[in-house]
Amino acid sequence: PPSSAPPSPASAEDGAPASSTGTHPPPPPPPHGPTAPGPWDLVCTSRWKVPLEQTTHLLGWMLGSVAAGLACDRFGRRPAFVVSLVLAVPLSLGVALAVNFIMVLVTRLLFGAALAGAFLSLYVARLELCDPPHRLVVTMVAGFFWIAGELLLPGLAVLCRDWRVLQGAVTMILALIKGFPGCQALLLESPRWLLATWQLERARKTLQALAESSGPGSNEGSCHQESLLAGIFSTRVIWKNGVILGFTAFIGSGIRHCFTRNLDPHLPHFFSSYFVLVGTEVAACLFVCLTAERFGRRAILLLCTVLTGISSLLLLALTQCKDGPGNPRPPCDLLDLIVLTLSVVGITASHAVTMLSIFFASEVLPTVIRGAGLGLIVGASFVGKAAAPITAIPNSRGFFLHHVVFASFAILAVLSIMLLPESQGRSLPQSLQDGESQRRPPLFHRPPREDHLPLLTPQGIPHDYSRLAASTKRMLGSPAAPRET
Repeated sequence: PPSSAPPSPASAEDGAPASSTGTHPPPPPPPHGPTAPGPWDLVCTSRWKVPLEQTTHLLGWMLGSVAAGLACDRFGRRPAFVVSLVLAVPLSLGVALAVNFIMVLVTRLLFGAALAGAFLSLYVARLELCDPPHRLVVTMVAGFFWIAGELLLPGLAVLCRDWRVLQGAVTMILALIKGFPGCQALLLESPRWLLATWQLERARKTLQALAESSGPGSNEGSCHQESLLAGIFSTRVIWKNGVILGFTAFIGSGIRHCFTRNLDPHLPHFFSSYFVLVGTEVAACLFVCLTAERFGRRAILLLCTVLTGISSLLLLALTQCKDGPGNPRPPCDLLDLIVLTLSVVGITASHAVTMLSIFFASEVLPTVIRGAGLGLIVGASFVGKAAAPITAIPNSRGFFLHHVVFASFAILAVLSIMLLPESQGRSLPQSLQDGESQRRPPLFHRPPREDHLPLLTPQGIPHDYSRLAASTKRMLGSPAAPRET
């Protein structure tokens, strides 16, 4: 019958409203003749192309993170950032001018790699220019700028109304950043990396430039030249820390889709669900900024991982109970409210796990291999993010297994986090020997700060030095005093 006929692909794509009889009126004729079909369709039987494009873009971010990390340690932080930014402009323009779907996949892959290179090199350079008390605050402030861009993106998309115009606007913004006269001059090479790689003359000039501009510098000594990626595999403590933090970053990004899928029935509109996800990212950034400097990186990472694992296990039990046979429920009941609350808590905790794992890794990895190691960890986080578009492929039935596997990984990560050292208030390790000397303190023991530590604490300073002077005179005047020390 006409009332049960499915909508045609054209009406579904054009968004034509259905009539009261269930049939769809024909679309109005175009003003300039018949409309030719587009170069590719992303509906009906071709819906699989959408998650394929998203997965390809995330794969580009992963490959770009690894490549840019190696380039940061080999050529420096500043050259890696400049080259990535220069490559991002023509690649973004290529995405906007793509003529077929294959060209979109290739250009999006390379564009994601270029953006990852700029992000990673800037992240490392910014961290190495900060002293220990301000490392976390500066990194979280930069994270708020990232979130501000995510909040402005929907408004820019509404203004552009077309994805090619939106991509062109992004290209124009990148071109303005690249062409800004002071952009490349403001980003100086990291003095820590120059000292760690024995480039003393360049380090002296960079420190002089920072001192003249009253900027933060580095007072670290120099150390010997080390190998790049091979240095990670030839160590024990550094390799263990990198594997654990890469594992937690992978879990925090991959398990997030298990929570966001439960928000779809409650937030059917795109903009509402998008802003809720961005709001949870803001909450996670604020939570890390307020707690990680007070209680330590390891304790807060452990807390967020426990919250993520518990929320995931409870959601597994509740969703199976809710979807069980012979158990009809009203649309809005207590069970739905609990599922929604656990989903929001899980998303927030997973965001905190990912951003704190990346920041923690940047503090415990030595300078000579910080770019390569951090590139591997950031790449692992984007591998986890690729789980969302893969499970969104039509007729995909692996969501339950995906949820069970990542919930089990979260419990395993809780045990492995206990093996990490604490980096709060400590100077960044320079050489591989510094990285290997890091040890695991007790969980609730706060290690003493190594930087800006006064010679004598204000409490307990003796105000009467007469006994100390008398004892010193007696020791020096005693015939039994040793002649050599």
